[in-house]
Amino acid sequence: MIRVSDDIQLLPLCLDDISDIFRILNAEREYMRVWLPFVDKTHQEEDTAAAVLQMLQSPNEQFSIRYMGIFVGLIGFKDLDKVNRRIEIGYWLSQYQQGKGIMTRSVKELLYYAFEYLNMNRVQIKVAVDNQKSNRIPRRFGFTLEGIERDGELLVDDKFTDLNVYSLLKKEFENGNN
Repeated sequence: MIRVSDDIQLLPLCLDDISDIFRILNAEREYMRVWLPFVDKTHQEEDTAAAVLQMLQSPNEQFSIRYMGIFVGLIGFKDLDKVNRRIEIGYWLSQYQQGKGIMTRSVKELLYYAFEYLNMNRVQIKVAVDNQKSNRIPRRFGFTLEGIERDGELLVDDKFTDLNVYSLLKKEFENGNN
Protein backbone atom coordinates (compact mmCIF):
# COMPACT_ATOMS: atom_id res chain seq x y z
CA MET A 1 0.00 0.00 0.00
CA ILE A 2 1.09 3.54 -0.71
CA ARG A 3 -0.34 6.04 1.74
CA VAL A 4 -0.88 9.27 -0.16
CA SER A 5 -2.65 11.10 2.67
CA ASP A 6 -5.02 10.40 5.51
CA ASP A 7 -7.88 10.06 3.02
CA ILE A 8 -6.11 8.59 -0.05
CA GLN A 9 -4.44 5.19 -0.36
CA LEU A 10 -3.10 3.35 -3.38
CA LEU A 11 -3.63 -0.38 -2.98
CA PRO A 12 -2.12 -2.98 -5.30
CA LEU A 13 -4.70 -4.00 -7.88
CA CYS A 14 -6.36 -7.31 -7.00
CA LEU A 15 -9.26 -9.50 -8.08
CA ASP A 16 -11.44 -7.98 -5.36
CA ASP A 17 -11.36 -4.69 -7.33
CA ILE A 18 -13.20 -6.11 -10.36
CA SER A 19 -16.72 -5.28 -9.16
CA ASP A 20 -15.74 -1.75 -8.11
CA ILE A 21 -14.01 -1.05 -11.44
CA PHE A 22 -16.96 -2.35 -13.45
CA ARG A 23 -19.47 -0.46 -11.30
CA ILE A 24 -17.79 2.91 -11.99
CA LEU A 25 -17.13 2.25 -15.68
CA ASN A 26 -20.70 1.09 -16.21
CA ALA A 27 -22.30 3.93 -14.23
CA GLU A 28 -20.13 6.59 -15.90
CA ARG A 29 -19.89 4.95 -19.31
CA GLU A 30 -20.81 8.01 -21.40
CA TYR A 31 -18.27 10.20 -19.63
CA MET A 32 -15.47 7.62 -19.46
CA ARG A 33 -15.73 6.39 -23.04
CA VAL A 34 -14.70 9.79 -24.40
CA TRP A 35 -11.14 9.33 -23.06
CA LEU A 36 -10.72 5.62 -22.29
CA PRO A 37 -10.66 3.29 -25.30
CA PHE A 38 -11.36 0.14 -23.27
CA VAL A 39 -14.70 1.30 -21.84
CA ASP A 40 -16.70 0.23 -24.89
CA LYS A 41 -15.24 -3.26 -24.54
CA THR A 42 -16.47 -3.70 -20.96
CA HIS A 43 -20.16 -4.54 -21.13
CA GLN A 44 -20.19 -7.13 -18.37
CA GLU A 45 -18.24 -7.70 -15.19
CA GLU A 46 -16.53 -10.65 -16.91
CA ASP A 47 -15.00 -8.21 -19.42
CA THR A 48 -13.50 -6.22 -16.56
CA ALA A 49 -12.30 -9.43 -14.93
CA ALA A 50 -10.43 -10.40 -18.10
CA ALA A 51 -8.77 -6.97 -18.25
CA VAL A 52 -7.77 -7.10 -14.57
CA LEU A 53 -6.32 -10.60 -14.98
CA GLN A 54 -4.26 -9.36 -17.92
CA MET A 55 -2.99 -6.41 -15.87
CA LEU A 56 -2.08 -8.68 -12.97
CA GLN A 57 0.00 -10.87 -15.29
CA SER A 58 1.96 -7.91 -16.62
CA PRO A 59 5.24 -6.75 -15.01
CA ASN A 60 3.69 -3.29 -14.61
CA GLU A 61 2.28 -2.41 -11.19
CA GLN A 62 -1.30 -1.14 -11.00
CA PHE A 63 -3.06 0.39 -8.01
CA SER A 64 -6.65 1.03 -7.03
CA ILE A 65 -7.21 4.53 -5.71
CA ARG A 66 -9.16 4.57 -2.46
CA TYR A 67 -10.58 7.87 -1.26
CA MET A 68 -11.95 7.71 2.27
CA GLY A 69 -11.89 3.92 1.87
CA ILE A 70 -13.96 3.90 -1.33
CA PHE A 71 -12.68 2.84 -4.76
CA VAL A 72 -12.58 5.88 -7.08
CA GLY A 73 -10.15 5.01 -9.89
CA LEU A 74 -6.98 3.35 -11.10
CA ILE A 75 -3.40 4.49 -11.46
CA GLY A 76 -0.35 2.55 -12.46
CA PHE A 77 2.60 1.91 -14.67
CA LYS A 78 2.84 0.67 -18.22
CA ASP A 79 5.53 0.05 -20.79
CA LEU A 80 8.25 -0.69 -18.24
CA ASP A 81 11.69 -0.58 -19.86
CA LYS A 82 14.17 -1.78 -17.23
CA VAL A 83 17.18 -1.55 -19.55
CA ASN A 84 16.65 2.14 -20.26
CA ARG A 85 15.06 2.82 -16.84
CA ARG A 86 11.90 4.41 -18.16
CA ILE A 87 8.23 3.88 -17.51
CA GLU A 88 4.83 5.44 -18.24
CA ILE A 89 2.11 6.38 -15.76
CA GLY A 90 -1.54 5.95 -16.71
CA TYR A 91 -4.60 6.89 -14.68
CA TRP A 92 -8.35 7.44 -14.59
CA LEU A 93 -10.69 8.74 -11.91
CA SER A 94 -14.46 8.77 -11.40
CA GLN A 95 -15.92 11.99 -12.72
CA TYR A 96 -17.61 12.52 -9.34
CA GLN A 97 -14.28 12.53 -7.49
CA GLN A 98 -12.46 15.00 -9.74
CA GLY A 99 -11.44 18.42 -8.53
CA LYS A 100 -10.40 17.22 -5.06
CA GLY A 101 -6.68 16.80 -5.77
CA ILE A 102 -6.94 13.02 -5.58
CA MET A 103 -5.19 12.35 -8.87
CA THR A 104 -2.57 15.06 -8.45
CA ARG A 105 -1.53 13.67 -5.06
CA SER A 106 -1.64 10.08 -6.35
CA VAL A 107 0.59 10.90 -9.33
CA LYS A 108 3.05 12.66 -7.01
CA GLU A 109 3.39 9.51 -4.91
CA LEU A 110 3.85 7.34 -8.01
CA LEU A 111 6.60 9.68 -9.18
CA TYR A 112 8.42 9.16 -5.87
CA TYR A 113 7.85 5.44 -6.21
CA ALA A 114 9.14 5.34 -9.80
CA PHE A 115 12.26 7.41 -9.19
CA GLU A 116 13.20 6.23 -5.70
CA TYR A 117 11.96 2.66 -5.39
CA LEU A 118 12.03 1.48 -9.02
CA ASN A 119 15.12 3.60 -9.82
CA MET A 120 13.69 4.90 -13.08
CA ASN A 121 15.41 7.73 -14.93
CA ARG A 122 12.42 8.82 -17.01
CA VAL A 123 8.68 8.86 -16.40
CA GLN A 124 6.31 9.53 -19.25
CA ILE A 125 2.62 10.44 -19.32
CA LYS A 126 0.52 10.46 -22.48
CA VAL A 127 -2.73 12.40 -22.49
CA ALA A 128 -5.34 13.07 -25.17
CA VAL A 129 -4.69 16.58 -26.48
CA ASP A 130 -8.27 17.71 -25.76
CA ASN A 131 -8.44 16.24 -22.23
CA GLN A 132 -7.69 19.46 -20.41
CA LYS A 133 -8.17 18.10 -16.87
CA SER A 134 -5.75 15.26 -17.46
CA ASN A 135 -3.21 17.52 -19.18
CA ARG A 136 -2.99 19.66 -16.05
CA ILE A 137 -1.47 16.78 -14.07
CA PRO A 138 1.94 16.49 -15.83
CA ARG A 139 2.12 20.27 -16.20
CA ARG A 140 1.79 20.70 -12.42
CA PHE A 141 4.87 18.56 -11.89
CA GLY A 142 7.05 20.29 -14.45
CA PHE A 143 6.93 17.57 -17.10
CA THR A 144 8.26 18.62 -20.49
CA LEU A 145 5.81 18.44 -23.38
CA GLU A 146 7.93 16.61 -25.94
CA GLY A 147 5.44 16.62 -28.75
CA ILE A 148 2.27 15.11 -30.09
CA GLU A 149 1.79 11.48 -30.97
CA ARG A 150 -0.55 11.84 -33.92
CA ASP A 151 -3.56 9.50 -33.91
CA GLY A 152 -1.98 7.85 -30.88
CA GLU A 153 -5.11 6.27 -29.45
CA LEU A 154 -8.27 4.84 -30.92
CA LEU A 155 -11.29 6.12 -29.01
CA VAL A 156 -15.06 6.02 -29.47
CA ASP A 157 -16.69 5.42 -32.81
CA ASP A 158 -13.39 4.38 -34.41
CA LYS A 159 -11.95 7.89 -34.17
CA PHE A 160 -8.33 8.47 -33.33
CA THR A 161 -7.10 11.16 -30.97
CA ASP A 162 -3.73 12.85 -30.79
CA LEU A 163 -1.78 12.41 -27.56
CA ASN A 164 0.43 14.92 -25.79
CA VAL A 165 3.63 13.15 -24.75
CA TYR A 166 5.11 14.45 -21.50
CA SER A 167 8.28 13.35 -19.70
CA LEU A 168 10.04 14.03 -16.44
CA LEU A 169 13.63 12.99 -15.73
CA LYS A 170 14.91 11.91 -12.35
CA LYS A 171 17.35 14.83 -12.17
CA GLU A 172 14.48 17.25 -12.80
CA PHE A 173 12.40 15.60 -10.12
CA GLU A 174 15.27 15.72 -7.62
CA ASN A 175 15.95 19.39 -8.41
CA GLY A 176 12.42 20.25 -7.36
CA ASN A 177 11.01 21.06 -10.75
CA ASN A 178 7.83 19.26 -9.72
